[in-house]
Amino acid sequence: MSFFADRRYIKQMEVTMFDKKPKEVEASEVMTFLGKGAHFKGVLTFDGTARLDGEIEGEIITQGMLIIGESGVIKAEITAGSVVVGGHVTGNIHATQKIQILPKATVTGSLTTHSIIIEDGAILNGICEMKESAEKEFASLVSERDSLYKEGPAAAKGRK
Repeated sequence: MSFFADRRYIKQMEVTMFDKKPKEVEASEVMTFLGKGAHFKGVLTFDGTARLDGEIEGEIITQGMLIIGESGVIKAEITAGSVVVGGHVTGNIHATQKIQILPKATVTGSLTTHSIIIEDGAILNGICEMKESAEKEFASLVSERDSLYKEGPAAAKGRK
């Protein structure tokens, strides 16, 4: 009985000490994580920020931030708001805001973005197209993806 009373007292002290309601987590703060040793094949879509340290094959779509860790091996078409590459990517990257390639990273494919940072030691095998704003392109890619989902899985396989 006294344990519960103490617990209520502690909760009450937290509320009065910080004088705030519990903060709601916004979609942009959500963190999706695919750890080292994990394998995924298909279309990966998410909101907010994601960190990928495993192996992905297929397509990745988000308006948020995608972080590819040093152990990440990605063979995919990537469409995102921002992309930070620390591992290996084979495939095209379309980012509406920024692409950053870290020192130990390797990227093989075309890049389309508004801003790019390629750090010393990073390897880029491909071309880079700089655009004033890639947001319209992102919207059309998402629209194309949505129409393919409505048509069914057979249409998605047939487009490649």
